[in-house]
Amino acid sequence: QVQLMESGGGSVQPGGSLRLACASSGITYSDYCMAWFRQAPGNIREIVARINPSGGVRVFADSVKDQFNISRDGPKNTVYLQMGSLRPEDSAMYICAAARSRYDGACPGTYTYWGQGTQVTVSS
Repeated sequence: QVQLMESGGGSVQPGGSLRLACASSGITYSDYCMAWFRQAPGNIREIVARINPSGGVRVFADSVKDQFNISRDGPKNTVYLQMGSLRPEDSAMYICAAARSRYDGACPGTYTYWGQGTQVTVSS
């Protein structure tokens, strides 16, 4: 059974930082692309960042390119999202996702497995 378990969300003031973590089980972690999505009430789900199995390719949404970083820890089967300079518009449910990479190591356009999400609220 595949499980993706997010943690690290919470409330923070504008300008603050948070680090989200997503621990995975039930998949061969080294074969999977990992991604973070977010969804705010009334908005569509958007991809924030993704990382390929080796960790060598990281892609970010334009809106967070200079704020967020994604990394992965192989032995811990965990992917992280380091968020800085947080703004109220970053408030959302942050959701971890996994997808098996293509034969060439690239990440597919759709994700197979999803976590339940962790809430991030940025307000003063």
